Amino acid sequence: MKWAYCTNGFAGHRLPEALAVLAELGYTGAAITLDHGHLDPHSPGLAAEVSRIAGLLERLGLDAVVETGGRYTLDPRRDHHPTLISDDAERRVDFLITAMRVAADLGAPVVHLWSGARPDGMPEAEAYTRLAGQCARLLDQADQLGVTLGFETEPGMLVADLDGFERLRAMLGGHPRFGLTLDIGHCYCVERADLESCVRRALPYTVHVQIEDMRRGVHEHLEFGEGEIDFAPVLAALHGYPGLVAVELSGHSHAAPQVARRSIDFLRRAHDGAGTGVAGTGHPADRG
Repeated sequence: MKWAYCTNGFAGHRLPEALAVLAELGYTGAAITLDHGHLDPHSPGLAAEVSRIAGLLERLGLDAVVETGGRYTLDPRRDHHPTLISDDAERRVDFLITAMRVAADLGAPVVHLWSGARPDGMPEAEAYTRLAGQCARLLDQADQLGVTLGFETEPGMLVADLDGFERLRAMLGGHPRFGLTLDIGHCYCVERADLESCVRRALPYTVHVQIEDMRRGVHEHLEFGEGEIDFAPVLAALHGYPGLVAVELSGHSHAAPQVARRSIDFLRRAHDGAGTGVAGTGHPADRG
């Protein structure tokens, strides 16, 4: 497995420092969230900073993907606004095109995105039509830039589960650059099927994986061992997936180095359990 860490969990660190810490801990990748502190998409010096970070990633031996889930990146008063289904979606489209250009310059193959919540009073079918239209525009740019979109299902948003993702993907004709960001905690939170079955179902589409612990029906990203997920069988189900598996603990920046260390240690133990067939290695009860 290629363990990575989402930089939104290092909000108190400068990006070069966060990447250095991750490399020291043994991570082989970073999921870089474009935001005010890390590769600010509004900065006039963005191109130079992207070039500097690309060189640093190469020196540290880190792969990367680009994530776009910053809460107030586009609007200082409303988190995650505007979305691709908002009336003023153009700012989100422009931001995602910038993210794709950044990814191409970093050598990052995947750009992550999501739907946003359905606006009040908007019929679901209309929301999906709007979303598919904007995604089609983005896919034209993805083709030109040579990157892949990794669409995340998110509790509380229009596209909240694998059924919704497959519906949207079908509307886009199964475009080869439209893949899935598979968030393990989100699947456990919202899907009806068992988690291993969800992973196997999603694997053909999956281009990026986010991972954290969670409880059923509660959308709260938890450190490993604080939720209900048994990770060894989940990691076994991911066998053959070639991309990054990125820890997403955006609420843990206050103790980022310590949490990142505990996380990779936990995942390595869980992965060893998946490989040896030892039950429970990745279960909460086994957290060290």
